[in-house]
Amino acid sequence: MTFVTPSPLRRGHLLALENESIHVLREVAAQFERPVLLFSGGKDSIVVSWLARKAFHPAPPPFPLLHVDTGHNFPETLAFRDAYAQQLGYTLHIAQVQDSIDRGRVQEEQGPGASRNALQTVTLLDALQALKADCAMGGARRDEEKARAKERLFSHRDRFGQWDPRNQRPELWSLYNGRKLPGEHFRVFPISNWTEMDIWQYIAHERIPMPSLYFSHEREVFVRDGVLYAVTDFLPPLAHEPVERGVVRFRTIGDATCTGAVRSTAASVDEIIQETAAARVTERGTRADDKRSDAAMEDRKRVGYF
Repeated sequence: MTFVTPSPLRRGHLLALENESIHVLREVAAQFERPVLLFSGGKDSIVVSWLARKAFHPAPPPFPLLHVDTGHNFPETLAFRDAYAQQLGYTLHIAQVQDSIDRGRVQEEQGPGASRNALQTVTLLDALQALKADCAMGGARRDEEKARAKERLFSHRDRFGQWDPRNQRPELWSLYNGRKLPGEHFRVFPISNWTEMDIWQYIAHERIPMPSLYFSHEREVFVRDGVLYAVTDFLPPLAHEPVERGVVRFRTIGDATCTGAVRSTAASVDEIIQETAAARVTERGTRADDKRSDAAMEDRKRVGYF
């Protein structure tokens, strides 16, 4: 795998972002009793877990990883998740959406556009309660989506896990207010001020391992509603949807039923950086779950989605 070193100016920018993120991670450790780090096996949560490793070295990070598994993840993601957590010495908790379905906590969608992505909210809130977590960190970034742009680095959630964008605390001079009432918790976004380009340049600079799905590869794909999907057991094509062998990669990794691929020959981090610089569509432009309505992400976040 080929890596690229950022220019001195860019390295200074990355260093400033790294310092801010490490400061936020240390604030979490100082202010909360039982924080967890949400981990999907995607590039953003990988970078946050890498930063946490640096923030507390030589001691291990003082919190576990939590993955909310829809049961419809790419096998490559799950294999990488397990190996990565073991390599970095993290405790890994896995909450299964299937368990929520079996217990009648959520009802599975039906039809060709069905997805378990929205069902993750209940599973996440149940898992946070079971772990007695008072803070859940993750890799959301403000540049991803307009609802996420409204988030503070320390984002308050009420005792129902709900988010009110009009009821957030000011964050002046890098001071973060984690005070809460019993039953409430916080979502914290250590890389909120990073961009997709920052993420990939940092990955290059740090030589962070990444799942193979991010790099160009050949697989069976089909188009549905303008989104290029991979053929999986969870998402078979309909009779009128022709299947082809395509050279693709994924800019974002999530539930296979709502995560689209892009046609790409970028097979290295260097090539991904070049491709990202020229992209005119955001990475979440390939996510079908964001296309359900103009406020799809904000609606999910208000009831507890990350």
